[in-house]
Amino acid sequence: MSISDLFDSAFKKRNEDHFASIVRVAMQDCVITDEEKAFLDRLARNLGISEADYEQILKDYNSHSINPPTSYNRRLERLYDLVRMVYADHIRDEEQVLLLQKIGIGLGFNPENVKHIVNKALDLVNEGVDIDDFLMEIKSMNR
Repeated sequence: MSISDLFDSAFKKRNEDHFASIVRVAMQDCVITDEEKAFLDRLARNLGISEADYEQILKDYNSHSINPPTSYNRRLERLYDLVRMVYADHIRDEEQVLLLQKIGIGLGFNPENVKHIVNKALDLVNEGVDIDDFLMEIKSMNR
């Protein structure tokens, strides 16, 4: 196996784990709505998730780990995707917020700050900010 095969395999695994985390949030209420499905379809395409892998992840999303990125920007981008799924679900209930906080810790956010970060992220996505403004706003919290 070449080094590029190893890199491609690890990259694919990270994308699948990220996608599974988002499916986990979508399935919090045991239903995937049309809006969630459209979001998942777009995200799968953007992450290079094959149709077969997509179906397998939908069936067994809990078998994937949260696999945190090393880059702070990548962690924020994943959080942005997860929070957008909460709003695609039109539910911001306590269970989903707690799940986001757990996933946030898994992504590498400080457990002492994760509640504040998740709440700010939820507010920003509710306001309709794009990814660039989201990154800027969350980063400005830490100054």
